[in-house]
Amino acid sequence: MIVRWGIEELPALLREIGSARSLLVTSERFGDLELPVSGRYTGVRRHAPVDTVTAATAAARDADGLVGLGGGSAIDTAKAVSAATGLPLVAVPTTYAGAEWTPYYGMRDEARRLKTGGGGANVVGIVYEPRLTLDLPRDETVGTALNALAHAAEALYTGECEDASTGAALIGRHLPAVVADGHDLEARTGLLAGAMHAGAALGERGLFLGHALAQALGGRYGLPHGAMNALTLPPALRFNEPVVPGAVAALGRALETEDPAGRVEELARLGGFGRLRDFGVPEHDLPEVAAEAATRPGARANPRPVTAQDVEALLGSIW
Repeated sequence: MIVRWGIEELPALLREIGSARSLLVTSERFGDLELPVSGRYTGVRRHAPVDTVTAATAAARDADGLVGLGGGSAIDTAKAVSAATGLPLVAVPTTYAGAEWTPYYGMRDEARRLKTGGGGANVVGIVYEPRLTLDLPRDETVGTALNALAHAAEALYTGECEDASTGAALIGRHLPAVVADGHDLEARTGLLAGAMHAGAALGERGLFLGHALAQALGGRYGLPHGAMNALTLPPALRFNEPVVPGAVAALGRALETEDPAGRVEELARLGGFGRLRDFGVPEHDLPEVAAEAATRPGARANPRPVTAQDVEALLGSIW
């Protein structure tokens, strides 16, 4: 993976990968940025709905490369286009979601209210530009940073991981400062570096129970993936601690606490995230959500076997 810091590095990176007719895949928010692209698709929406992926793929007909700029949904949309077309993709993340580090992408089937996706994206480069994160709202800042922290935490389940520990430490250190002053460029840069390390750990290790719960909730209700990770990571950590105590302890050391799950809850509250009921999740739906979550790959790969009944109890604990 080619990694560069500073948006001014994008033109040289596109030349390096041989792209002269890149399509920008982004949302309306960033549609007018001055960038070295020849086409623009600005219809990205949250959770990368299938119809927007279809439209973006059609827009890439004459392109020889892709620039995915935005949060996880923009980069997932661009990755889905890359997988469908084989085009090389340069990601420019404007949140802390970490989607730029894997060839896998999520989409939402809005008719079926399910999270779906695939793999095979040709992500060849990443450009990090902290200035693009300065106006990120508090809820998106905290949510996507907690998504990144979940990447780091779950990477530790399979053994020591320098990127995971470094990422968690940087996120824990810089997130409170960013919440206090969203235009603190130094703090934003540190938080983005933490998300970068956590994303690299994600690319190496994969996802587990916390993400499976978040994906099931997001797919069913269209809720923000970061906020759902903020709520589901603490119960998942507590559930898994009996079988991976060393991993949870390593997360605690990175976060400088003896109660890492509790520290995650403290960080989540910085974004106003407390209970599932606050997001309109009906209590009577929890059994169905649990049954769906228990079948997801992250739940099946979890270091501690998990049943639908286990998941229902975990969801009930945060309802």
